[in-house]
Amino acid sequence: MAEHEPAPLTTNSTPQERDRTFRRVVLRIVPFITVVYVIAWMDRVNVGFAKLTMLDDLSWSEAIYGAGAGIFFLGYFLFEVPSNLLLEKIGARRTIMRIALGWGVVSVLMAWVTQPWHFYVLRFLQGAFEAGLHPGIILYLTYWLPAHRRGKAVAICMSASPLALLIGSPLAGNIMKYTDGMLGGRDWQWLFIIEGIPSVILGILAYFLLTDRPKDATWLSAEEHAHVAYELGKEAKELSGRDHSVRGALRSRTTWILILSLFCIITGNATLSFYGPSLVADVGFSDLAELGWIMSGIFAFGWLGMLVNGWWSDRRREARRHAALAAGVGALGLALAAVAEQQGSAAGLLAALALSAAGTMGAIPVFWSLPPRFMSGTALAAGVALINSCANLAGYFSPQFLGSVKESTGSYTTGLFVIAGVELIAVVLIFAFIKKEPATGAEAASPGAGGESYPDTDEDPSAAPTGR
Repeated sequence: MAEHEPAPLTTNSTPQERDRTFRRVVLRIVPFITVVYVIAWMDRVNVGFAKLTMLDDLSWSEAIYGAGAGIFFLGYFLFEVPSNLLLEKIGARRTIMRIALGWGVVSVLMAWVTQPWHFYVLRFLQGAFEAGLHPGIILYLTYWLPAHRRGKAVAICMSASPLALLIGSPLAGNIMKYTDGMLGGRDWQWLFIIEGIPSVILGILAYFLLTDRPKDATWLSAEEHAHVAYELGKEAKELSGRDHSVRGALRSRTTWILILSLFCIITGNATLSFYGPSLVADVGFSDLAELGWIMSGIFAFGWLGMLVNGWWSDRRREARRHAALAAGVGALGLALAAVAEQQGSAAGLLAALALSAAGTMGAIPVFWSLPPRFMSGTALAAGVALINSCANLAGYFSPQFLGSVKESTGSYTTGLFVIAGVELIAVVLIFAFIKKEPATGAEAASPGAGGESYPDTDEDPSAAPTGR
């Protein structure tokens, strides 16, 4: 069957049988790629903990740290679209193996930086290697799951970011606390070494554990293959009139609105990831292990926000409003964090950061339900990568901006207010420019408990006619 050729649209299966098949698909592919993404995020943001002692050891300024933390996203930006197009040609197994092996080796090498330019080069390379993982996962899930089944799966995979911070924060704190001086190494050096090695192992495992496409899945029965082909084929037929080309993605106004919206959300997310430990340390929590557990609690709210908002978005069959309102909650949390930081309120700061994590991180997986509603095929592969790579440039500017504000004013207050305002812009953009997209037939074909199907609108599904 040709790559974009719709599968046969006939099947004798019941919706319940197809549900069981797709549950099996999700259980087979989602846990492993979630683990890969968790480790990737731990390697990406452990520099936020390393900063607590590395700057003093190397006599570096906040501005050097901000530039190094942010330059990761330049590598991300330059290599993400090529990586995603390559995934479509060579498959997920080889792509994820290449990505994980590369960033794992670079993460370990971070332990031996002595000059700022070492730091900049390795962070750039880390971004270049990791480029393509996030949009690759989004694209990979479109090969296996139709739109109405992707929300929860994407939420689980994307929950890797707060989950990595939830697990990684106390882990990083304890690694640094108990390894300092071991074999003559400093705490931050051991952090990079210990957390870089699992990436290399996962890269090797990816080649053996992942299946590129449903047609390659020997673990599915003939009947289960038919179930997957039926729903994906039905969706492909309904999207067949859309522009599948890379040019189509670039020419679409919606693509650029999505880029700007995600840029604003990532500005808030990067602030939480790279400066959360510093903000908490500034209000009096100096013990590294204690600080790690505090950050873990904050990011637990982000993890719950992702799962709950993803689940609720799928249940309501609506993504636009759920993404926008969650971003609004994230912006509110950052503004409250600025007030608490200004007043020196530790309890207020922790509560505000938890609120911002729940909203900002809760917006991200639901946001990724939007691009497949407007593009498909090669346009989707390129579009998702383009959206993610451009939007993640926020991660380049945000740390540098906060570092500069801290250097010039002595506090993060002004910077937090500005970033809260930027994230609020995402709410305006989504509501003003992203149109409501009617449900596809594939979405409508997924029934509730009583066999109902609901349109993808902002209306309460309970108000929709059930046909009973």
